[in-house]
Amino acid sequence: MKLSIVIATHARPAALAGLMASLAPQLRAGDHEVFIAENGTPFPTAIDRSALATDANIFHLHEASPGKCRVQNRAIAAVRGDVIAFLDDDLMVADGYVDAVEQFFDAHPQFAAMKGRILPAEDPVAKVGANAAYLDLPIADHGDEVVEVRGVLGANMAFRATALRRVGRFDERLGPGAAGHEEETEMSQRIRRVGLHIGYAPQALVWHEVDPARADRDRFIRIARERGYCRMLHESHSRFEVWTKEMVASIRLAIVRAVGAPIERLAREERRLAIAHGMHDGLRPAVRAAMRGPRQLQ
Repeated sequence: MKLSIVIATHARPAALAGLMASLAPQLRAGDHEVFIAENGTPFPTAIDRSALATDANIFHLHEASPGKCRVQNRAIAAVRGDVIAFLDDDLMVADGYVDAVEQFFDAHPQFAAMKGRILPAEDPVAKVGANAAYLDLPIADHGDEVVEVRGVLGANMAFRATALRRVGRFDERLGPGAAGHEEETEMSQRIRRVGLHIGYAPQALVWHEVDPARADRDRFIRIARERGYCRMLHESHSRFEVWTKEMVASIRLAIVRAVGAPIERLAREERRLAIAHGMHDGLRPAVRAAMRGPRQLQ
């Protein structure tokens, strides 16, 4: 099996260097290749290849225009792997990550895609206090056993190349640099729609940076609202359904506030209402027109 790894990055050279340092010793020339997929920066980030302990091929794709999905799709067109893994740049991979991805697909032919394990690199509460409830980190931990799941998470996911050829590439209207989010959700829905399956790989572990700047309530609610808006780009929801979601979410939040629930519960209900508000945003005619635009490259 040949494995291709695509690393999405935007204006985080120090984080990218850390990720590459954790990944490079696991790579083998001939078996592995890495595509650094950079977008939204005027010039490519300088990469010190001499500092990387690997002879594997490392390619650098650069898109000055923003759009994570756009540059990921360029990478998909260029890779030669049987399996394509996708990582974000604010991670460190655990020892044995590359072998774990390969072993997952070797041992589980029933799965067309992999949701890797994502844990925080530090204790979020110890790092930022009670506001950790507003961190919105992409954590994925379903235990220590391989199980079937409904979807992948973009920070640590992988697909058989045959599956991507069957369902198509990422929806370029979605994701960072475009509408903001939901690209992995939409891809997961397409995979399930054609009868393919997604598995959780506990050994394919990465550690996600805990950035205190992310522990911000306003940012948390803004991102949740953007997610609701993105949901309307790739799913069909009636006005009645959206209005009902808003009403129910408003009632739930009012109850939680009235009883003085813990901040974790409050944050969940605030997120629920913000998503519903974002879906309401998506009812506008301009958004409906965008839904009819191009979705993904084939």
